[in-house]
Amino acid sequence: MNNINGSDSRNRGSFLSSIDFYRKVPKDLTEGTSLGAFMSVCALVVMIVLFLSETIAFSRSDIVTSIEIDRNSDYLLDLNFNITFYEMHCDFLSVDVWDSLGTNKQNVTKNVEKWQLDRDGRRRIYSGRNREAREVKHEEHDKTLEELHANGVHVATLGQNDFKQFIQSNDMVFVNFFAPWCVWCQRFHPIWEMFAEELEKEEMPVKAVNVNCVEHGNLCRELRVMAFPSIRWYQNGRPVQPDYKQDRTVKALINFSKRKLQLSEKYKDWDKKDESSEMPAALLGRTDNPGCQVSGTLKVNRVPGNFHVLAHSKGHSLNAAMTNLTHKVNHLSFGEKIEKKNFKTKRILKQVPEEHKKFNQIDGELFPTEQFHQAYHHYIKVVSTHYEFGSSKSSNLMAYQFLEQSQIMFYAEEDVPQALFAYDISPMSVVVRKEGRAWYDYLTSLCAIIGGSFTTLGLIDAAFYKIFKPKFD
Repeated sequence: MNNINGSDSRNRGSFLSSIDFYRKVPKDLTEGTSLGAFMSVCALVVMIVLFLSETIAFSRSDIVTSIEIDRNSDYLLDLNFNITFYEMHCDFLSVDVWDSLGTNKQNVTKNVEKWQLDRDGRRRIYSGRNREAREVKHEEHDKTLEELHANGVHVATLGQNDFKQFIQSNDMVFVNFFAPWCVWCQRFHPIWEMFAEELEKEEMPVKAVNVNCVEHGNLCRELRVMAFPSIRWYQNGRPVQPDYKQDRTVKALINFSKRKLQLSEKYKDWDKKDESSEMPAALLGRTDNPGCQVSGTLKVNRVPGNFHVLAHSKGHSLNAAMTNLTHKVNHLSFGEKIEKKNFKTKRILKQVPEEHKKFNQIDGELFPTEQFHQAYHHYIKVVSTHYEFGSSKSSNLMAYQFLEQSQIMFYAEEDVPQALFAYDISPMSVVVRKEGRAWYDYLTSLCAIIGGSFTTLGLIDAAFYKIFKPKFD
């Protein structure tokens, strides 16, 4: 029985030995050489270098991009803007929105702010939230201009040749710059005539005059008349800003003139009995400059559309020849502003290369128009971008990149130019992923390095040993 059990054990051991992949050569049958020792050292060095390189490569990750159909299901998109117009007064600046779904909003007021600028382009006066322009009240009258002229013409008409001389020879002059085609000017002419007649009745030291800006266009361009009618006060040969923008009634004009006289050192006592001025002093001595900075956020549909900035007024006809839309884009972006996002978002963006962060391509760019009847149009292609840097939502981010092209457009003389920002939402999206190597890929590479280095250098050692064997003998 013992012999049988011993025989079975030897058979099992023999079977296991027969499937041994790693058979051992007795040490007595091996021979060490100096060449083999050198190749062993080389193999060890190669394995260590490749092991370190592979480990460093495994610890790093690559940024890869792909194009996919946009899976964003939002209906609305934030459009953030901050633009400075150096030759456009805040009173005339209007922001309009249009899109291919039929949206057509004029003078958007929600979430839009305006700042009046000084001559150096710095913010000077906060004009507040963009509001609907106040309706200018016009006096009702039943007489035509011809009927008012029956007892004489009380308003002098000046031109290019006599304007400067008249202004300098009279201390107080109230000037109405008008265009014959302007509806508001036609409505205002009788009121202006009645106002001039009232000045004469009260013996006020003020002259009321007209300037036809169609006949004397060069003069009006020189004086920077941007809208009709522009009612401007001149004192001692110089204009006093801002222009008159109150109600167009005889009473309002008389009160304005009286207050101006009271503020003058020379004419402050012209009529001590009359103290009925209703005009705030702050509106009479404040310097004015046509620059305006407009900023805000528009909620727009995710369809092709545009927003445009142009001169518009409920009580004026704009002078197209004087509409200069030189502007600087301080900020323009789509979607939620990056600076408002949390720390995790900023951490994600730090890992993204600059070529994948084109959120505000034209920030700080100046777009000057050197001639009238022209304006820059901007064409923008918006692409949603998904940053996927992990499996959790906190490691993912969605933002909007865009590409922009600008060109100058020319307008007819009777058309008012507008700064146009046309945008188109791409149906495709860019997916930016952070990809690393799997652990099993890393282990496979290590095995290949060790086995490959050992085998390759073993073959080299065998070849060299065969070649140089006589020398070793």
